[in-house]
Amino acid sequence: MNSNRKPIIAGNWKMYKTASEALALVNGLKSELVGVRDSDVEAVVCPPFTALYAVSTLLQESNIQLGAQNVHWEKEGAFTGEIAAPMLKELAVRYAIVGHSERRQFFGETNEGVNKRAKAALANGIRPIICVGEMLAQREAGQTEAVVRDQVTGGLAGFTKDAMLDVVIAYEPVWAIGTGKTATPAQAQEVHAFIRELLAAMFDSVVAAKVRIQYGGSVKAANAKELMSQADIDGALVGGASLEPKGFADIIKATL
Repeated sequence: MNSNRKPIIAGNWKMYKTASEALALVNGLKSELVGVRDSDVEAVVCPPFTALYAVSTLLQESNIQLGAQNVHWEKEGAFTGEIAAPMLKELAVRYAIVGHSERRQFFGETNEGVNKRAKAALANGIRPIICVGEMLAQREAGQTEAVVRDQVTGGLAGFTKDAMLDVVIAYEPVWAIGTGKTATPAQAQEVHAFIRELLAAMFDSVVAAKVRIQYGGSVKAANAKELMSQADIDGALVGGASLEPKGFADIIKATL
């Protein structure tokens, strides 16, 4: 973690928590984070769409930001089941996850779609968390860098240097998501450094030094501190461990 980049810990709740359960979780999290300053670490929760309104109301005047788990690229239209950025903006959503491996794997999302979703988010003042990462077979075949390069360059095509300052990248090795397997801090750092080199080549070294890159994949309180101590890891995108207040708060506090 670089002291010039404020760490960001985001909880991706996936398809868990009803609205009432979400309120209970957020109330517990607020209690756990009393005294933690948002100037030191950015904490984000990403509930299901059905809980966004309730959680948004509860997070007002708190040190926790609200995120969504996806966003469509059109501002409105005949896209049954999709959610547009202006709808999220009205609920004070500040972040949107795009290109999560589960969206790519189960719902056929592409780099081009990720790119359009991220641009739509930015156009509405919402910061995209753009997910990239390789599958186990790709890692074992030595394709990690090729896969990550393809996803980063495709996802960020056409972005300006200024826009990049509001982008967060999340490196999530797919083989480590929900499996209990975690990339070692050295493995994670290696790919994070590679992503930062890509950003320097695509934009410049100043932009590359400012963009925050999260690690995701079985992050928990027990391994958070060691992961966060790596030079190019600026936070975490947390799955299962974000569904319980104390465990998630402990990950947030591991950055301090």
